[in-house]
Amino acid sequence: MPTQAEIRQLSDRAAQHVLSKQGTDTGRRTGWLMISTILIEAWDLYAISFLLLFVKNDLHPSAAMLGLASGAVQLGALIGALGGGWVADRIGRRKVFIITMALFVVLALSQSFVTSMWQLVVVRFLLGIPLGSDISTGYAYIMETMPKGKREVMGNRWQGMFGLGEIAAIAVITVLYLSGMDHGLLWRIGLGLGALPALALLIGRLDVPDTALWLVQRGKFKKAKAVAKEMFNDDLDMLPDEDFVMERPRTRDFLASIWQDPVRRKASVFAWISNAMQGAEFAAFAFYLPVILVLTGVSGIGATNFVTGAIYIIATVAGFVAPQITPRIGHRGVARVGYGMAFVSLLLAALFLHLEWHVLVPLAAAGLMWGHYWDASNGMTIASMVAPSRYKATASGFGYLFVKLASFVSIFFFPILFTELGVPLATVIVSLLSLTGYLAATYLLPEVYGYVEQEETGEGSAATPSSPAGTALRDSGEPAA
Repeated sequence: MPTQAEIRQLSDRAAQHVLSKQGTDTGRRTGWLMISTILIEAWDLYAISFLLLFVKNDLHPSAAMLGLASGAVQLGALIGALGGGWVADRIGRRKVFIITMALFVVLALSQSFVTSMWQLVVVRFLLGIPLGSDISTGYAYIMETMPKGKREVMGNRWQGMFGLGEIAAIAVITVLYLSGMDHGLLWRIGLGLGALPALALLIGRLDVPDTALWLVQRGKFKKAKAVAKEMFNDDLDMLPDEDFVMERPRTRDFLASIWQDPVRRKASVFAWISNAMQGAEFAAFAFYLPVILVLTGVSGIGATNFVTGAIYIIATVAGFVAPQITPRIGHRGVARVGYGMAFVSLLLAALFLHLEWHVLVPLAAAGLMWGHYWDASNGMTIASMVAPSRYKATASGFGYLFVKLASFVSIFFFPILFTELGVPLATVIVSLLSLTGYLAATYLLPEVYGYVEQEETGEGSAATPSSPAGTALRDSGEPAA
């Protein structure tokens, strides 16, 4: 009977083998199915920013309560991301994402039937828990079912998918508004409609198995071999055809395992900083863009929907360009260009708002969103990718925690900030977030494109997808030629 140390060594060897394999069509389909979760989050997050005026007229909340209703889903997602990732590492990915998506369907629909602002706040808080949990589980799936290089491109598509969800929300709400629908009914339908794509995703996921990597790390070798054959066309010959009871990894060792390797540590710290900066950057200015355009006299409600729709079409294009360009300029390049564009665009937006050059404000907003969709593309990817395989979902959830904490704080406090200081000065303050992200990408992030962790030693090796595994990246931090 092999010892626990021998079983763990065998498991780690198989895990590293899986992470270095080329994928199959089944793995790619699973990756697309997981990244599609972002559509659900985008609908729920952005739909309410268009519906705030109607909610305010119907339920008459205070400014603080309106901000709380907007940010409650972010607070719930913060809890769901951390707890859901931990649970997914303990009981498996499949159980978690089935449960969370079912909960999302029920809670999204429940928003349509609230009768007070407190009820709306509570429902949206509860709604955020499965949402955050599903994101962390989905990223673990992407990192564990797709090959190196490909999994990073798929992970970086989350902003493109976010843009598609936002455009869908804008289009549907605009159609409902132009139809003359009663505004008290419009916001209820707008929020409740998020249950429909969630139900479609739930049905599509019912036959997706747990990942080979999670099964390997739990000693479920027989099932792992079958799943690896389907996902990677490799039946893991190094594993025996029997299962073993393995000691569960201790969650308290998660951060220690991140900290012991310098590449993993620097990449993870950058990912946490980047997730916080991009989450706050979006939540402070872009989330309130429809309100800003209306209140500053740039456009009316109907025109605002069309203006922001055009901006988000541009942003969505950026969201799909960033993953495609990542193999050429690396994660550092994508982050630096994105944060640099966002910083300059926010300063220009502040200037145009101060001078009341209203016609130029949407142009600055479009530049911001192009930059944001680049700088926000890879924080979750990096946090998930460099983590030890036994902590993938925990790492994804921990990384997402920074997005949601920053988003909640920004959504809640930005209205107070621009009320006290004015929109132009508040926008200048927000630009400092983008500057922080740029500096972190420049001075902290090592280039990790093609990274594959080494479980036995706790060290990571980085390789470009076009190079043999183990080929190091240049010391300058740029992808090797």
